Amino acid sequence: MPTFDIVSELNEEEVKNATENASRELTTRFDFRNVEASFEFKDSTVIMSAQDDFQLKQMMDILRNALVKRGIKTSSMDRNDSSHTGRTHRQTIGFKQGIDQPLAKKIVKLIKDKKLKVQATIQGEQLRVTGKKRDDLQDVMALLKQEDLGQPLQFNNFRY
Repeated sequence: MPTFDIVSELNEEEVKNATENASRELTTRFDFRNVEASFEFKDSTVIMSAQDDFQLKQMMDILRNALVKRGIKTSSMDRNDSSHTGRTHRQTIGFKQGIDQPLAKKIVKLIKDKKLKVQATIQGEQLRVTGKKRDDLQDVMALLKQEDLGQPLQFNNFRY
């Protein structure tokens, strides 16, 4: 019986590389000369610090571009509010990993509403979709790709 798993994982190495690329671009930008600004990758989060809130917004664009070049969807970014201490503004950006319960239930409901002949089961932070026909599974993949679920999904272990 054909099956596949739906997961939402983040490749930390790619995020780290994108952060390093953004940091390198920061050093070459004319508008960041003689400005204390930095990107730091730590514990699956990116910490941006700059002297001004406007510079943080510019740095966010630099980071977004670096992530897109690495093939990481920006919808996985989880931005926190910026904080201000002394003359330094900081912003922490986390990344969504795994499929949480509400999103998993929403995906299962989407599949059931389309009346496809497949079974979707929640297994921790992933979903397993099983069906008799490979075409039905491919229809589920197409359905989920066109839906905006606010988080990038990956389809693994497609076997039949």
